[in-house]
Amino acid sequence: MHDVSLSIILPAKNEAPTIGRLLDHIAQLYPQAERLVVDDGSTDGTPDIAIARGARVVSHPYSLGNGAAVKTGARAARGEVLVFMDADGQHDPADIPRLLAPLDAGYDMAVGARGKDSQASFGRRLANGVYNWFASLMTGFKIQDLTSGFRAVRAESFRRFLYLLPNGFSYPTTITMAFFRSGNPIQYVPITAARRGSDRRSHIHPLKDGIRFLLIIFKVATLYAPLKLFFPVSVAFFLAGSGHYLYTFTTMHRFTNMSALLFSASVLVLMMGLVSEQITAVSYRDGDGD
Repeated sequence: MHDVSLSIILPAKNEAPTIGRLLDHIAQLYPQAERLVVDDGSTDGTPDIAIARGARVVSHPYSLGNGAAVKTGARAARGEVLVFMDADGQHDPADIPRLLAPLDAGYDMAVGARGKDSQASFGRRLANGVYNWFASLMTGFKIQDLTSGFRAVRAESFRRFLYLLPNGFSYPTTITMAFFRSGNPIQYVPITAARRGSDRRSHIHPLKDGIRFLLIIFKVATLYAPLKLFFPVSVAFFLAGSGHYLYTFTTMHRFTNMSALLFSASVLVLMMGLVSEQITAVSYRDGDGD
């Protein structure tokens, strides 16, 4: 990466305790790189600390979400290669060269894959394990860390998919599936992420995180191959309808409303899958034309 410009982007919201040390460390390792802090409505002086450390700061007037901060950073960055990392000190800038190496080898994105010791809790480890397994099943590629926010990417490739990225949701899932769908090669690089401090520990909320879990699963499927999700569900409804009809025919010699409902559900789910597949194909074709 010696012949291209580099932008290191830190989405930040109320990261005053860590942002200064992190920017100093980055400056020591990459004095020529652009250090870009995207302030997502901080109220603790985060942007002032970043400016005092010589970083370029772009601020949102109020909090728009991590995904919005990532998009703002990608649009504002001047580098040909973008490195995204958390501003809370979990990611070690010393790992940046290891993320840049795969881009020299022809990959379009390199992702820092966290090990078991880097996960905040058993619940997070379990959820991320399911995410990785399901995404690997959908894509046919081994995905080691679907939700990692520490990654290096070619700016031109990343900006093609900005229109897909959500504002208030996890962007890593979306960009990973978009790259796989479009045939952009991705490499995973093992890293160790620091745990949050006791005053900044993530807490599992069964309802909130359960809904988030389901949404990520459906997002993975619909972003990559909707029929891989809808078709098995359609078949399950059809088999259930057939089994119920066989039972009622042999016992009552009749075709019941429940059998009709199950067969109808099978057809409707299949149609939804076909429509979703076409919408997904159109979305990625539009992205290729940007």
